[in-house]
Amino acid sequence: MHKTLIALAAGALLIAPALSHAQAWPAKPIRILVGSPPGGPSDITTRVFGEQLSQRLKQPVVVENRPGVGNSLAAGVVAKGEPDGYTLVISPDTVVTVNPLVYTKLNFDARTELANVSVLAAFTQMLVCNAGKGVRTVPELVAKAKAGRMNYASGGPGVPGHLAAEMFLQTAGVKMEHVPYKGPAPATLAVLSGEVDCGFLATPTVLPHVKAGKLNALAVSSAEPSPLAPDVPTLAKALNRPDVDISFKLVLQAPKATPAPVLAELERAAMDIMKKPEVRAKLQASDLVSIGSTMKDAEGAMKAEAARWEPVVKRLDIKAE
Repeated sequence: MHKTLIALAAGALLIAPALSHAQAWPAKPIRILVGSPPGGPSDITTRVFGEQLSQRLKQPVVVENRPGVGNSLAAGVVAKGEPDGYTLVISPDTVVTVNPLVYTKLNFDARTELANVSVLAAFTQMLVCNAGKGVRTVPELVAKAKAGRMNYASGGPGVPGHLAAEMFLQTAGVKMEHVPYKGPAPATLAVLSGEVDCGFLATPTVLPHVKAGKLNALAVSSAEPSPLAPDVPTLAKALNRPDVDISFKLVLQAPKATPAPVLAELERAAMDIMKKPEVRAKLQASDLVSIGSTMKDAEGAMKAEAARWEPVVKRLDIKAE
């Protein structure tokens, strides 16, 4: 009996700090990092989510853009940061599923050092070509790529635009040269200037240029049409391949060693916030689909996406420093 009491007392001492931490959290502002510049899907989602999280937790939520290394710069800061729930990151799924295979000098492994708290939203890419190239449809692009040399821009090796393009090319049975840039902004400028023929880029980024007649929109990579551009066909329809769905996920992440009660509170917050009608409407206006999953589903989604993209990365031998 005496030994049992000692064991129970020891166990209570071990869990007391975690419970105390959870009860005190959050006691100060929370910082959410974004691995891309302002205006993209990650940034838009983070700012909508951050505003709602601040209201829910009664603490300021500061959004900080740290673009670079295919969104891994921001994720690395969080992975190596204090696991106290005060520094988080919202990343595209490629940070977990693709970047560890692509970037040879990362100082962290997103697969083991980050907890995937919740899939917040899903986003797609739009296939656009410089208007001066005279390509208006996917069949025209396929024919032109078969007849001669064509190229496409992306925001860097292994980013969603790169992966979407390669999946499209594989499905269509054609080749185009990949021209990587350091981020989506210079990639967009390259297509606008005609330096590069085409590119898969975020719909909100390129749609103003489509409306201005500077870019031609050929397709969206998701299975469903974009609410922002309902007249632009899906790749599935353009290629007559109903199975084609090239969409990506945005994931709320924290350091792996963050206390379980804090992760659980963040999970509940994400699930509640992303189901709000006003949040869904704001994201839909930027071509984003609100989700708000459980941690278990988020982990499962990352495993499924890794299984989908790993063969593509290996086939193309995508590498970057």
